[in-house]
Amino acid sequence: MSREAPRRLLAPLALLPDGWHADVGLDLDATGSLSAVIRNASAEGRERLDGPVLPGFPNLHSHAFQRAMAGLTEHRGEDPEDDFWSWRRLMYGLAGALRPEEIQAIAALLYVEMLEAGYTAVAEFHYLHHQPDGRPYDDLAELSERVIAASKEAGIGLTHLPVLYVAGGFGGQPPTEGQRRFINAPDRFLRLVETLRARHGTEVTVGIAPHSLRAVPPKALSAVLDATGAMTPIHIHIAEQTGEVEQCLAWSGQRPVDWLLAHAPVDRRWCLVHATHMTADETRNAAASGAIAGLCPTTEANLGDGFFQAEAWLRADGALGVGSDSHISVSPIEELRWLEYGRRLVARRRNRLTREAGARDLYLAALAGGAAACGRPIGRIAPGARADLVVLDGEAPVLVEVPPDRLLDALVFAGNANPVKHVLVGGHWRVRDARHLDREAILGRYRSAVSAVRGRL
Repeated sequence: MSREAPRRLLAPLALLPDGWHADVGLDLDATGSLSAVIRNASAEGRERLDGPVLPGFPNLHSHAFQRAMAGLTEHRGEDPEDDFWSWRRLMYGLAGALRPEEIQAIAALLYVEMLEAGYTAVAEFHYLHHQPDGRPYDDLAELSERVIAASKEAGIGLTHLPVLYVAGGFGGQPPTEGQRRFINAPDRFLRLVETLRARHGTEVTVGIAPHSLRAVPPKALSAVLDATGAMTPIHIHIAEQTGEVEQCLAWSGQRPVDWLLAHAPVDRRWCLVHATHMTADETRNAAASGAIAGLCPTTEANLGDGFFQAEAWLRADGALGVGSDSHISVSPIEELRWLEYGRRLVARRRNRLTREAGARDLYLAALAGGAAACGRPIGRIAPGARADLVVLDGEAPVLVEVPPDRLLDALVFAGNANPVKHVLVGGHWRVRDARHLDREAILGRYRSAVSAVRGRL
C-alpha cells in the first residue's frame, strides 16, 4: 500500500473554512501542502476519497509519557481528599522510572493512537530533560530527541515545547526529589532550545513552555522571554487548581492570570493551558490579549480541576483549542463533547456553546485555536495549508444519511465508535482503513517498554 497520496484528490464532501462543500478538488504540492482547493471540481484525473473530509485536528497539549499511567490511578487509596496534588505524586513516580528508549516507545504508540483518532499534529509540553538522579545527559537534548524521533516514527506533525522548570513552588521554593529530572536554569534551558532549533529547522516547530508561575520565578521568566524575543509559540500552565490560585495570592497578592497579564507580554503567541479558575475581569482581559485558551476537558475532569468558563470566554471573542494532556482519553471528539457537556451540567441547560450552527462553530474554533497554538499552517483545508486530512467512514451508522449541516453534530455528540477511516499528514497516508500503517511494530515496542517500567514502580 503506497504511503504517498496522489497529487490530485477529490473529496465528495469537505469541511472548508466557510462550511461544507461537495466535490472539492485538492491539489497537493511536492512539500506536502495544498496548492489548490477547487470547489465543484471535475472527477477527471483525480482519486476520489471514500468519505467526508475534515481538516486534521491539532492537539495543543500533551505530556506523552503519562499515557503509560492512564487508568492506573483511579482508586482513592488512603487519601480521603484525593485531588490533583495526590495524583501528581504518583505521576512523579512514573517520571522518575523512565529510560530514554522507553520514553520514545511510549510517545510513538501514543502518537499512533492520536492519528487513528484524527489528531494530525501535537504540541508536546516536554519537561523530562535529565537522568533520574537529575544529572544531565551527555546530549542535553537527549529526551527531546526521543520525543522528536517518536513523532517521526508515527508521522504526526510536532510542535516541541521544551519546558522551563526552575523551582518547586511560588517564591522560588527548592524543587523536590520528584522534580529533579525537570530542572534547568534559564541559560541551560536556552541552550537546549537553540540546539533543537538548529538541528531540526522548520521540520519541527520549536517553541517554549515556562511550566507555570509556581515553577518559574519572575526573573527566570523575564530572562527567557527577553532572550527568545518574538519566538512562537509560548505555552504555560495557569490557574488549573484552586490551590494554585490560593498559593499565588499568598505569594503575590494577585491571582495567576492577573499576575501574568501584568508582568508578561501576553498576546496571540501564548497558550494559557487550562485557565480554569478566572474571575470575570481575568476572563475578559485574557481573551482580549489574543492568547489561546488550551483546554483539556477529559484530563481536567479526571483530576477534578473544575469547569472552564467557556461561555464568558467566547462572548469576549476568546480563542480556544483542545488537547488530550494526560491521555486518559485520546479523542478530539470527546474533548469537544465534554467541553460542551461540562457547561450543560453547570447551567442545567442544553446547547451552551453549540447554538445556531450546532457543533460546527465550536469545531472550527478549536481547529483555528489549536493551529495557532501549534504555530503551524494546519487546521484548515485551504491553499498553503499542510495537506493534513481526515477521511470519515461515511458508512458508520452514526453518520449514515445525516445532512451536511448536521454532520459535525452527529460526529461530536452521537456515539462512541471512532468514525475515522483514513488520515493523511503532509501528503503521506498514515492511517488506512482505521489502522496506522506501522501500528504492530510500534505497539510491540510499547508493550516491552511499559512492561519494563511497571516492573520498576
